[in-house]
Amino acid sequence: MDRILIVEDNKTLAKLIAKKLKLELDFEVDIAFSLQETKLFTSKYNYFLVLSDLNLPDAPNGEVIEYLSKKNAHVIVLSGNIDKELRDKIIKTNVIDYFTKSGVEDINTIINTVKRVQNNQKHTILVVDDSVVFRKQTEAMLKNLFYSVISVAHGEEAMGMLESNKNISLVLTDYNMPVMNGLELTHEIRKQYSKNDLSIIAISSSNDEQTTALFLKNGANDYIKKPFSKEEFTCRINNSVEALENIQTVTNYANRDSLTGLYNQRYFYKAMNDYLDNEDLQEEFALAMIDIDDFKKINDTYGHENGDKVIIHLSEILRTSTNFRDIVARFGKEEFCVVLKNINRFSAQDIFERLRAQVESTMLMSDKNETINFTISIGAILYKDEGLEEALNQADMLLYKAKHSGKNQLLFDGLS
Repeated sequence: MDRILIVEDNKTLAKLIAKKLKLELDFEVDIAFSLQETKLFTSKYNYFLVLSDLNLPDAPNGEVIEYLSKKNAHVIVLSGNIDKELRDKIIKTNVIDYFTKSGVEDINTIINTVKRVQNNQKHTILVVDDSVVFRKQTEAMLKNLFYSVISVAHGEEAMGMLESNKNISLVLTDYNMPVMNGLELTHEIRKQYSKNDLSIIAISSSNDEQTTALFLKNGANDYIKKPFSKEEFTCRINNSVEALENIQTVTNYANRDSLTGLYNQRYFYKAMNDYLDNEDLQEEFALAMIDIDDFKKINDTYGHENGDKVIIHLSEILRTSTNFRDIVARFGKEEFCVVLKNINRFSAQDIFERLRAQVESTMLMSDKNETINFTISIGAILYKDEGLEEALNQADMLLYKAKHSGKNQLLFDGLS
């Protein structure tokens, strides 16, 4: 488990921050009340983050920040009063951010910032700039915020990197570059990725107001004018990533089943229709309808909470037994649909049969420590241009036959 160090001579405040961190985040928290204790803790542990007061009894002039910087610690500065001179001094150091600590709202802001940098670890940012110096400076600032960073020199390289790295959340692009400039890159990216999928921030030293407008019209989420302060840079990057997270959260609520986290039926139809509309689609795929056998009996015997347990467990088996390109959706209470892409009939049949066997061998424990065994029936087809609705109907008919001819079996194109 990651650790956070709080360096604060006000014991009441330090304990309050530590309590809130433990309640809201999964961290081990240590408290140091002096520079001497800070040195002892940092010699013993590696810390994910240090929340440090600026002035301590044995370090009244900010020596603790200098010490933590030499240790390459990720630091958020806490101070009772931050004036402009102090703010300018702090910003020149390698600290992540600074906050006052005058009230409860300030503490909530500190906690939210810790959550932000923790979430930043999930995101990769692509930096596109032909200046090696700027790329290195930008990369250092982003890594200090816990982002993963990929750097390239121009737009064509960026497009190739986006193709091979599907986990990029934000593209940070310069305007003036060889081969493909930032505006052209923004236009090309938006042909493939919407603002719901990927954020773009443009950077330029141009004084032409039309440049900003052109970037925003072509799909950039934000624009940073050079030269900029580290503080402005941090705020704009974090704001763009947070906005993307919020969009994706709303999208997930709309597309995901609340119990299992699998795609819902609404998303399934949209994704499959988009897939089938692809003019370059040359691959075969298999479609299966899957149903839990005697699910009503499970609910009646063990209760609905344990019935939900069964559904969740089956969902995990389906999720982990398929790859990222496949589609796994929950259609009804105990009914699921799985699409295996780019696969032949024999490989698909093997996967579906292994799914069935894995479920059959499953033993779940109920909330009363009773063993729950359950099975599934599967109806599957290899798609042959019959249209999505007809394909679903065929798979559903095979599922019906499987359930009414013994259950716990796979029927694939009518053959068991």
